[in-house]
Amino acid sequence: MNFCSCEQPTMLTSEHLLDLLKNTESDRVERTMSESKTDKFGEAICAFANDLPNSGKPGYLLIGAKDDGTLCGLKVTDELERNVGGIRSDGNLLPQVRMNLQKFSLESGDVLVVEVFPSESPPVRYKAKCWVRVGPRRATANEQEERALFEKRQSKAKAFDSRTCDEAGLSDLARPLFDTYRTQAVDPETIENNYRSYEEQLASLRFFDTSRKRPTNAGMILFGKNTRFFLPGAYVQYLVFPGTSLTDTPIDQAEVGGDLATVIRLIEEKLKAHILTRMTRNGGFEEQLKESYPLWAVRELFLNSLMHRDWESHKPNRFYVFQDRIELENPGGLYGEATIENFPNVNSYRNPVIAEALKILGFVNRFGYGIQRAQRLLAENGNPPAEITPFQHSLKAVLYAL
Repeated sequence: MNFCSCEQPTMLTSEHLLDLLKNTESDRVERTMSESKTDKFGEAICAFANDLPNSGKPGYLLIGAKDDGTLCGLKVTDELERNVGGIRSDGNLLPQVRMNLQKFSLESGDVLVVEVFPSESPPVRYKAKCWVRVGPRRATANEQEERALFEKRQSKAKAFDSRTCDEAGLSDLARPLFDTYRTQAVDPETIENNYRSYEEQLASLRFFDTSRKRPTNAGMILFGKNTRFFLPGAYVQYLVFPGTSLTDTPIDQAEVGGDLATVIRLIEEKLKAHILTRMTRNGGFEEQLKESYPLWAVRELFLNSLMHRDWESHKPNRFYVFQDRIELENPGGLYGEATIENFPNVNSYRNPVIAEALKILGFVNRFGYGIQRAQRLLAENGNPPAEITPFQHSLKAVLYAL
């Protein structure tokens, strides 16, 4: 049995499975005999997560079942379970959904049950398309259906990045930034057939609240013309020290602010200028150039600090470069299901809209692997492991030079 959610799993019984197999007209059950059509699985999971009928109940994808509810004799392998479970975090399903996997072995074959819970932040998209269930069929959502989904989300927004920035208005967003983002977030066919207003386009991607006529905090972080005016902590304090102590006079310092993509790119430019290249000897004969830090490891941990920070805090992200180490610190400690005991193997997203945007913009490849990837890159370069320390109101990562 394999569960791909950090939530407490819901245990299905064999009797419950038989009921799901028999109920061939339910809009909360889909059956498939395929074991390799990952896109079909992703579309079905997306549709259940959107919960267009607003049932508030989970939907079920039954892999190994025919349309009439009988089994097709499928053998559920570990590879199939990994492939289906990976849909949750591979970045094609945005925002991430809560789901469980459970394998049943019956006399006439195996069934892999994918239990999908309604998203708290619809509309959910799979590969930039919004899928819904209308009765027993699955289809891409039309404009009215998408509008119903984002109105449902507005009514129960919980995360800070989904809530409105009540001091800001539509004119405080830079439309060219959003238009560029939209071409990456929504498939071309949907854009071509779109007749929605600018406000509705923003709202469908969680950047505007049409009922309050206000941008969300995520909208201000990603597309704000003057983000710090509304969110004072939305910048990075960047300092470079000549030695190893905070008491040294910095040789470079900046408060890097602006829209999130610009902040990331400016920090990357500064970082490249301060990552030293050193000569090493291989077996005493060959000389090699090696970076004092692998750039992508630092980048992964920096992006992680932005993705999980508390944007409500007035404190900035800190990026300090010393002669022997780099220190990254972000406001906001561990969140949700993440604890000192299970971190970083378990994580919850304080900012689901920001996390989704970083994936769409190409800054992250998939979810939940940033820290592990950074540690692997450090080891391959010969650096010691990064020290990552959760505090009550912050998270600090220290990388040591080669």
